[in-house]
Amino acid sequence: MIAVILPLLPVVGAGALLLLRDRARLVGVVAVATLLLTLALATAGAVAQPSFSWAWSPMIQTRLAVEGFGRPMAVLVPLIAAPIVAYAAATEDDGRRRLLALLLAFVGAMLLLVSAADFLTLLIGWELVGFVSWALIGHRWRDPDAVRSAAQAFVTTRVGDLGLFVAAGMTFAATGSFALTGLAEADRGTLSVIAAGVLLAAAAKSAQLPFSPWLFAAMAGPTPVSALLHSATLVAAGAYLLIRLGPELAAVTWFLPAVAAVGISTALAGGVVALVQTDAKRALAGSTSAQYGLMFVAVGAGSVAAAGAQLVTHAAFKSLLFLGAGVAVHATGSGWLGGLRLGRALPRVALLSAVGALALAAVPPLGAAWSKERILAATVEASPWLGAGVLIASLLTALYAARYQLLAFGPPEAGTTVAQRYRPGAAELASLTILASVTLLFSAVWLPDGERFVASMTEGALEAGAAWETAASAALIAVGFVLAWQLFRRRRLLTLGLPDRFQAAAADWLGLPTATHAMIVRPIEALALALARLDDRVIDAGVRGVAWLARSLSAVLSIRGEWTFDGVVRGLAALTLGTARASRATDDLGVDAAVEAGARGVGVAGEASRRLQTGESHHYFVIIAVGLAVMLGVLLWSR
Repeated sequence: MIAVILPLLPVVGAGALLLLRDRARLVGVVAVATLLLTLALATAGAVAQPSFSWAWSPMIQTRLAVEGFGRPMAVLVPLIAAPIVAYAAATEDDGRRRLLALLLAFVGAMLLLVSAADFLTLLIGWELVGFVSWALIGHRWRDPDAVRSAAQAFVTTRVGDLGLFVAAGMTFAATGSFALTGLAEADRGTLSVIAAGVLLAAAAKSAQLPFSPWLFAAMAGPTPVSALLHSATLVAAGAYLLIRLGPELAAVTWFLPAVAAVGISTALAGGVVALVQTDAKRALAGSTSAQYGLMFVAVGAGSVAAAGAQLVTHAAFKSLLFLGAGVAVHATGSGWLGGLRLGRALPRVALLSAVGALALAAVPPLGAAWSKERILAATVEASPWLGAGVLIASLLTALYAARYQLLAFGPPEAGTTVAQRYRPGAAELASLTILASVTLLFSAVWLPDGERFVASMTEGALEAGAAWETAASAALIAVGFVLAWQLFRRRRLLTLGLPDRFQAAAADWLGLPTATHAMIVRPIEALALALARLDDRVIDAGVRGVAWLARSLSAVLSIRGEWTFDGVVRGLAALTLGTARASRATDDLGVDAAVEAGARGVGVAGEASRRLQTGESHHYFVIIAVGLAVMLGVLLWSR
């Protein structure tokens, strides 16, 4: 039952939080304790690899299983979420209890996703992750901008979700089952459609081109939301999907090259965006897109193991960087990189953030450097051009990592002081320390058994890198650091010497939102306006014409009816009235007169007969004699 309890436990914790009073210490302790218990359960599950099946019908069966790359992911999600939730409990006052409950539900939805062994369960987890992320991004629901940003992120990722629905439906149609292992039974054409759907869903969720701009909308959420969303949950879901299904879909000839193309283009574009951004959180968001692009490149090069390693190491250092950026924003009231430089004001935060920045830049012996080296080795083996693209992305990574650290936590300019309004508390520093420690702990992959451990956790193979690849990576990192330092000393690191308009356009995803608005939104709006006019002037005109014709025909029929149908009705009415009058006259003058005359005759006869009743016997003898005479006369006359 571990497979069932694992995703349910955080959800139960979320429900418990909603029943508690909104006290920072109490709700924070309950939330963190729930995640620590979930972490312990996930660790046990990663070893035992439990599973649970449920048959909804003879044809529809669902299955949860902690297996494959789902094992390290099940551990990673609560491991990263616990310090983030502790940070949220200490820093967020507005709707704290609701925020923590949503964060726990977010963890539960992600655990359901990584435990899914069939498309139906995967879809449920996938949709729940998207829904809860919408609620988290729009946490400050009284702010219209936050609501619009949440809707933008939700709708953009939902477009990609359609691909996963198509993939699930095609899998069931081809194999009669939703099982992920059933993909091998699908024919080549069906598998190609499934691959397209999976790639669309993964690209949208992991903010790959052309879906990348939604990551900026997600910045409307509180800092802990950004930290969890960018590291181990929502954005990680797309890369996880490709790592899980990449080997099964590799039989489609175009699939791996397409994944690699999407990944390398996003890694380069995201690197440029992160390099020119002037907002701290947006700079980190651009780097998130670029780093997930490298994971896509690794999958496209055939190394899901390298992609998995990069996903795990990225989760630790990116959540660390986001929480550090949150401290900087709280301290100064702004995320503008030109107004930070908090190295002297917040030395401990600066040191912890430096660990994350060095990991982002892939400086050995940090674990992120090891995973980056394995990605480079896989891409060089697959295609020299792809390897060259990864090297360029590595240079960009070193540049924007050093730029972020120097502008956010570098020393202030001579003669200036930072307007610090806030100092982090013990809980915030503890959260940053834990994430920095996890980042350093991942350096263990450089040990002799590290490669074997990663391969077993991801169930994939790793390419051994050449010496020149390591040397080239180190040289590019050094070049990036030197360039960033020189620009920092010359006070040009913020703008890079670029014109303001050009920098603004490049920072906004190289003008992609503007181009999208011009090439998609505006044409669709123009088409909608043209269709509305067509409806008003053509379709509605036809309807109005039919209505006019109906009214005219009704008028003509009304006039004619008055001369024909109405005339007949009036004639029948007059005949009926005449007959009634004649009947009444006949009744009065005939029937009633005869009845009255008969009544009078009966009355006269009765009066006359009454006079005969004298009571004298000789009168009655005379009457009898007359009667007999009359009867005799009648008899004689009748003979």
